[in-house]
Amino acid sequence: MKLSVFFFAIGLVFLMAACGPSDEDKARTKLNFAKVLLEKQDTTAALLQLDSISKLYPKAPYSQNAAKNLMTEINFELLQRKESQLDTIKSRITKLENLFVTEKTEFDRYTRYIHKRQTLQRSLIRSFIQIHLDERGDLQLSSNYHGKSSINHYGIRVYDGDISAKTDSIPVGDPNNHQSDFMEFKWEKVTYRDGKDNGVIEFIANHSDRNLKAVFLGKGQFYIILEEFDKVAVKDALALSTAIKSKTELEKEVQVLQKKLQIN
Repeated sequence: MKLSVFFFAIGLVFLMAACGPSDEDKARTKLNFAKVLLEKQDTTAALLQLDSISKLYPKAPYSQNAAKNLMTEINFELLQRKESQLDTIKSRITKLENLFVTEKTEFDRYTRYIHKRQTLQRSLIRSFIQIHLDERGDLQLSSNYHGKSSINHYGIRVYDGDISAKTDSIPVGDPNNHQSDFMEFKWEKVTYRDGKDNGVIEFIANHSDRNLKAVFLGKGQFYIILEEFDKVAVKDALALSTAIKSKTELEKEVQVLQKKLQIN
């Protein structure tokens, strides 16, 4: 009697297991959840749900096929959207490039963009803030001093009223702190690379409509009022840098989507 009850219980367990939701049922639930996520504009999460169906439920061919078709549809729409954004960015780059001249000497690894307002001819005998941009979108700032005596400056602070931004310090003797003499004049150029501008570029671009001043920080302090064309040059260079970097990222995303659609 006890043995019969035992086998009956075992059979009941197997029967209940057999009557549970199938892989197809579970996969269909996940598929529907992905559709809900799409309605909520959460495309990334929806794609993750769809991509997991074939891995989690290998015995659900119908849902797998539906998930694959839906993923192809989503990726195709994403590709079209990214390509449209890429066309817009390229158009913006072309427009901004007209504000610059390009140059690549034997000492340059990348083509440089020089704003037409900051060419060498316009900057021979003045103290000013200069923006530097290359074809990768890499952006740098430099402070250029020209005067009768050295000030040994190592940084700058740009300000107007109660707002200001200050670069990191580049000490005298550092390769990015260059000093030279020409006749009776002193030349100093400090270049702030790899984020050493400490937000000064964005500060100038965001407040280009204000009467910005700059103090050259060093042994002796030297003050200038930023020229309108120098502020414009910084603003234009930041816009072009942002556009170039966006273009690079979009091109990568387009390539990934194209590869996915070829596989599918």
